[in-house]
Amino acid sequence: MGKAVIQMVLVLVFLLLFRHHTICKTHSTLCTIYDKPIPHEFYQPGHLVFGKIASHIFLYEETPLFVEQPKWTLIGEPISVPKFYQHILALTFAIKEISENPIFPLNLTWGFHILNCYYLPKVTYKATLSLLSTQQRNFPNFKCGISNNLVAVIGGHASEASTIMATILAIYKIPQFIYGTFPPLEGGQLLFPSSYKMVPNEAYQYMGVIRLLHHFRWTWIGLLAVEDDAGDRFLQTVVPLLSQHRICTSFTLRTPKRTYMDMYLDVFATLLEQYPVLLESKANVYFVYGEANLLQILRMVFLTAEMSSLPPLHKVWIVTSQWDFESLSMQRIWDIETFHGAISFAVHSSQPPGFKEFLQGIKPLHREKNGFIQEFWERAFNCSLKNSNAHQESKTTCSGEEKLEDLPGVLFEISMTGHSYNVYNAVYAVAHALQAEYSSESRHGKLVQGGELLSWNIQPWQFHRFLRNIFFNNSAGDTVHFNENGELVEVFDVTNWVTFPNASFVRVKVGRLDPQASPGQELILNDAQIVWHKGFNQTRTKSTIKNKTKLHNPSEDISASSHASLLYDTDMDYCVNCPEDHYSDHHHNQCFPKITVYLSYEEPFGFFLAMLAIASSLITALVFEIIRKHKDTPIVKANNLSLTYILLFALFLCFLCTLQFIGKPGKVSCLFRQTAFGIVFSVALSSVMAKTITVILAFMATNPASQGRTWIMKKIANSIVFACSFIQQLYGKDITVSFLHATFSSNNVVSIRQLL
Repeated sequence: MGKAVIQMVLVLVFLLLFRHHTICKTHSTLCTIYDKPIPHEFYQPGHLVFGKIASHIFLYEETPLFVEQPKWTLIGEPISVPKFYQHILALTFAIKEISENPIFPLNLTWGFHILNCYYLPKVTYKATLSLLSTQQRNFPNFKCGISNNLVAVIGGHASEASTIMATILAIYKIPQFIYGTFPPLEGGQLLFPSSYKMVPNEAYQYMGVIRLLHHFRWTWIGLLAVEDDAGDRFLQTVVPLLSQHRICTSFTLRTPKRTYMDMYLDVFATLLEQYPVLLESKANVYFVYGEANLLQILRMVFLTAEMSSLPPLHKVWIVTSQWDFESLSMQRIWDIETFHGAISFAVHSSQPPGFKEFLQGIKPLHREKNGFIQEFWERAFNCSLKNSNAHQESKTTCSGEEKLEDLPGVLFEISMTGHSYNVYNAVYAVAHALQAEYSSESRHGKLVQGGELLSWNIQPWQFHRFLRNIFFNNSAGDTVHFNENGELVEVFDVTNWVTFPNASFVRVKVGRLDPQASPGQELILNDAQIVWHKGFNQTRTKSTIKNKTKLHNPSEDISASSHASLLYDTDMDYCVNCPEDHYSDHHHNQCFPKITVYLSYEEPFGFFLAMLAIASSLITALVFEIIRKHKDTPIVKANNLSLTYILLFALFLCFLCTLQFIGKPGKVSCLFRQTAFGIVFSVALSSVMAKTITVILAFMATNPASQGRTWIMKKIANSIVFACSFIQQLYGKDITVSFLHATFSSNNVVSIRQLL
């Protein structure tokens, strides 16, 4: 395709995206943002104030010429990411909960001050300094008029914003809770000791991707990364790691970061020229590193490629926790089918009670107090609120009764996302730290005014000693605490993204990545739940050999099936066996894990059997003690005392051996329980047999002419016990295995012989 066609397509796309071109006339407030307060803010006064730098709205600028005083020239209308508004709502919801919770200090009001950074470094600096200043005035270090008693700051979502905030907040030692990404700088904890990361270290995600690639035996992948410092660090870390684990890269594509608007035409032209690399690569798996803007840029490229009649991509996308599959307000109707079946290491999230009901009660009332809700409501529902400055000629009027649950998932989710969950936990971490400080001051008698603690005079740096050792369970039942590096000790949810034509999707948790697990056990997957892209599934082929899977040339691309099977084009020359704990399907082209079934102590039947075994062993011990006390009586002597002792002791151990068969089996327990039970049970049976033979010989010995008297000897009885036990150990295992296989013959049950 020629450059002229590309330029025509790009012009058409931008006409669709940016319908208006205004130069500071429509949005005069925004044009003077460097001289006046930031227009998009949300403020609620209180004795204790949480600060937050939001990433909800962003604007485009023209490239500065540096020949005059810089001006902010706005191109188009403000663009928002509606899904990020949930981060703001998570903060307000947490503040509402702790304000109503009696366990936290009384006579205190909780407030917040939320400002938008517009994804611009200079505005991020200004917003951070504004949080440290008197309300509506940018005078850091001074408190006059209505001042903010700032106790902590939450943000940012992007790594650049997080770093900018950290450089300022570290001076004041104000706790900063980073709920998005933070570059893994060397000595970062020493440089920014006041920062707490609500997302575990990125290195854990890289190792999780390696485990995932090994799990499916993908050895030929493509890499995409943003062309910035974070992308450089990513490639410097991941490329050697992939090579070390024998995983090769088909290509490495660098995508430009967010830039000035008049440079985006060149950016898209460059990406479209690189699109054939993505399309023609034999790699079926693409590992992508980048923040929200990379997803938005890729979607624009895919739309442009579709309008240019280029074939779509049918690949498996592996992404890190930075992505939340969010869309710009203008991308509401864009197809997301390309990312169907993507796998991400998402930030772990649970659903706090009452959050869904809280969202359902959100309405665009009192817009003058909330500088974000009007922008969110109009962009999310594509309508115009009354008395709005938006262009109403092309929009319907919002009724104010629209429902958030009706929005597609790319615009807004009614369930709490991972980043919102981090914001929620950050608020509670500060609240618990304040509670610990309150208890500490109370113990030392530092209470005034009838028991009320003047906590609004407490300095933020005093919270650090409590935050570093914080440990609590939140309302969703999850434990929150930090490690020595100030990183949240948490797991990642391995999420499979299932998309639909109406721009909605479903998150399917198919596993988890636990950085604290033992080496090799960090990644847990449920392959049966994974949904692959329809184009990707078409690469699966058939075989003709039972319980085997077709194998492709290892130097070429490797596609995925369920657990550890290798699938390629048809007419391959040889096959590979499925693992021992897997079985093939009826077409013999996939391997599925066998089901391991065991009886748990938590189940009523398992608990009953355990109690029955313990009771039986106690009864056996009681009988043993009774016989020992009456061993000199005739009836006990006639019973062959030594055989009775052996029988009772063997029965006692048999009852206790049954406890090994309850609960999840392990490698040691599987081997030990079979051997132990086989030995003691054979001894018990041999003792019964020896007693029976002894009785028969005794009756034969009643005849004076019988030669049986010479056989009634203790040595004979002991020899019978030893001989029968030895024979059972030699041949009993194979007999037992044959019996169990005949009884439980099924392909999808773990092999009994393997357990033995």
